[in-house]
Amino acid sequence: MSSRWSRRSWLKASMAGMGAAWPAALLFGATGPQSALLGAEARPEIPVAQPSPSLVPDRLCRRVVLEMSLKPYRKLDGATLRAVAAKAFEQWLPLIRRAESTAVLLWIADGSEILEYRGRNDDEIEWARYLGMAHPADEPLHWDPAGQSLHSKPQLYMADPPRITYGDLARIVASLKEVGRQMTGKPVFVGATFDPGPEFARSPFKYERHKEIAQGDTAGKGRWVSCAAVLHADDRPYAGFPNGIAEGTSLGTFLGKQTTHFARDLGFDYLWLSNGFGFSLTAWSTKGILFDGQRFDTAKAESARQAILGFCRDFRRHCDLPLETRGTNLATGTDLATAATPLADIYSGDFNMVAPPNSPWGALDSDFGLEIVGYLSRIVELPPNGRFPFRFYTHDPWWLNSPWFDRYGRSPHDIYLPLAVARIDAQGEISRPSHVALLTIDDSFGHLPDQCPIEVIPHIVRGLENYSDAPGLMTWIYPFAENHRRVFEQSRPAEAFFGDWFLRGALNDGLPLNSVVSTENFLKVRRARPEVLAETILLAPVPDADSALETELTAAATEGARVLLYGPLTHAGPKMLAALGLKRAEPIEGALTLEHGLPADRFGSDAVPDRIEHNAVVSAGGVEAVVDPDYRASAADEVCALVRQGDQTRAYAVCRTLGRGRLAWVRGSFSAAVTNARLPVPHDPRKLFLSERLLRWMLPRLGVTVSFDKPGLTTRSPMVLAARCRNGYYISGYCPSTVVEIGLRWPLGAPVLVGHDGLLRGGTAYYRLPRAWHHEVRVLLDQQADGEISCIERYSGQVGVRRRLHLRGLREATVHFLPEAGADAAKVTFAVNNVAITNTKFHPVTIEDEGRRVVGRGITGELVISW
Repeated sequence: MSSRWSRRSWLKASMAGMGAAWPAALLFGATGPQSALLGAEARPEIPVAQPSPSLVPDRLCRRVVLEMSLKPYRKLDGATLRAVAAKAFEQWLPLIRRAESTAVLLWIADGSEILEYRGRNDDEIEWARYLGMAHPADEPLHWDPAGQSLHSKPQLYMADPPRITYGDLARIVASLKEVGRQMTGKPVFVGATFDPGPEFARSPFKYERHKEIAQGDTAGKGRWVSCAAVLHADDRPYAGFPNGIAEGTSLGTFLGKQTTHFARDLGFDYLWLSNGFGFSLTAWSTKGILFDGQRFDTAKAESARQAILGFCRDFRRHCDLPLETRGTNLATGTDLATAATPLADIYSGDFNMVAPPNSPWGALDSDFGLEIVGYLSRIVELPPNGRFPFRFYTHDPWWLNSPWFDRYGRSPHDIYLPLAVARIDAQGEISRPSHVALLTIDDSFGHLPDQCPIEVIPHIVRGLENYSDAPGLMTWIYPFAENHRRVFEQSRPAEAFFGDWFLRGALNDGLPLNSVVSTENFLKVRRARPEVLAETILLAPVPDADSALETELTAAATEGARVLLYGPLTHAGPKMLAALGLKRAEPIEGALTLEHGLPADRFGSDAVPDRIEHNAVVSAGGVEAVVDPDYRASAADEVCALVRQGDQTRAYAVCRTLGRGRLAWVRGSFSAAVTNARLPVPHDPRKLFLSERLLRWMLPRLGVTVSFDKPGLTTRSPMVLAARCRNGYYISGYCPSTVVEIGLRWPLGAPVLVGHDGLLRGGTAYYRLPRAWHHEVRVLLDQQADGEISCIERYSGQVGVRRRLHLRGLREATVHFLPEAGADAAKVTFAVNNVAITNTKFHPVTIEDEGRRVVGRGITGELVISW
């Protein structure tokens, strides 16, 4: 086109050449040149289109927390302070915009900067300027005899790191608040940290002047601070103790007073307690003061409980700063059974705190089952403010790794898995995470790489937008109060221990458990809103005789619910035993031979072992169930698994009909060994059967199939969590091996993943999926013919149509469509074998479940669903 031709003159000439083929309004819009061409009186009426309303919330959380070390501050002039703050907020602004406020949690040292504080701005801080263990152990590590690793030989992160004083720290805090408020328009809070260990900075206070507080052997003997410690006398002046420390001052009192002065003088708004501090006298271990690996003994439980609570009370007596916490790396039942962690007392103690987040240990050992079980068990009940965080491990500022780039390999599974959980409160509502925390936004060299937030933010936003708003496929009725009573009142700690580890193994083997409700809240929801739990499988430990839980579970099953119990029958009552068709006999333990008739996974050419090693100590007793000979079984009733030892036979799993519902039970065993390793070591699947699999293999009896076709027994199973959101499902998963084929079927049919292709065999959809995945499901397909199926998103192209899904591969199929919450089910259309957006001939459908499901039957070929 010649330069003398303007765009508008070229369009006029083009239109003139085509006569009336193109209305002027399409070329110029509703105003302007069309009036000259058509005349004002000839102007056509052009409707104004209204966009479809958004169905996702604008505000995703209360607060975004940017965790950061001081390493980005390579210089301490005002321009550098402002530049670091500006870059931090700018990088994460797309996420901050979706929150009410933001915070920066500063990893300054290890908390010794609080212990050492004298109220003098010119005092220098021993800050975390190292790579590796800042305070290495005196003895060589057995796995690093030459002392060359970062655990043995720390290094400075840069040559001549800056000297930082308390006055400099106050300026850093002030600059973060000022710049953050200017850039985000939101309140900005700054937190300080306290860690009990030797990792982050050198501490003369902990390891020279007051060794008496560091008596724990985590990370080496005499290197872990106990929250219950008592200090020896010290005539050195401190901000909260200008005349020195008196003999016998509790650490809670000292830390509380010091934190008050430190925060007031330097501008901090809250304190973070790290790595289990304030929750346990020991940390990072399966063993503890109540469990030595061989036996449980609750004799010290009450004294440990009071020691931990004593710290909390002493601290709160002298400091009113809000607390945020890391909590432990394990689960609530384990912490109770081994360390007497009184989580219920901590939550209810008026300590002005936020519940702990998901543990970052999943990134370190890929034990995401432990991460999710721990998370569910800690958030099932909450402090009075109802707040709990989601935390993601982006960078590590100490140990020369950036999990997003290396440990995760840019795979977002540790975003989507913990964001797939659902906590059900006493009103039957789903609680959302209040905080989203990023550990940390700077790497080990103090860099703030742009690529990290660019890649991570979309996944976090998507996970939060699709966060659960209803219970998922399975809901765990967690015995939060019962586990506390079992440890502190009933001397039954093994049940609390076994339940958490059994479910950890089951989740790691693919059990699709994402929802949790405490027993107390379950009972309240059952009384007030029983429909909330109508579509979820209820998973619970065997309830005690004559308990309210026993009554409600049997009632729920009678009314049509699907109930799956696990664990020992030691305290089961006659009513539950009768419903299960079982009786108690002399328990057996040790090497047991398993026989079962459940649909199993495929393991290539590997032969599946039939031997279970049942350790009665960690499995909460032996196997004691036998089939009641007087039980009148229906045609659908089944003894699903037996174990034998010599001439002794015991029931190991059953499934029964109860009224209009189903009641199933799996005994389960602790399929791991407790050693000196920090976590139990799973049994070798080539030699022993892992009993946790039976929970998932029982699900087809309850209408749900999650099956795996794996090359062999040592191939790790995928994790599969199915959350409910906006009336659909969002399935999040993690495949340690991407060669595993996953089979899925739910009560109404096979879930069809939006944006993915699968194979339908025998009514089950089979998929091969990448390392991490997060897929929407709007269609459940009931079809017996085998073949390829696919579901892709199509564009709307029509005002009033929000979305379209295009399915292929249907053969005499019944299609159950789940419209988005807020959509009008009456306006949903099914177009069969005519994908044109102008099509007006639609397949007949029925609207069911009060508009939550639209069903089309007898469909063959292609289908476009529009709404």
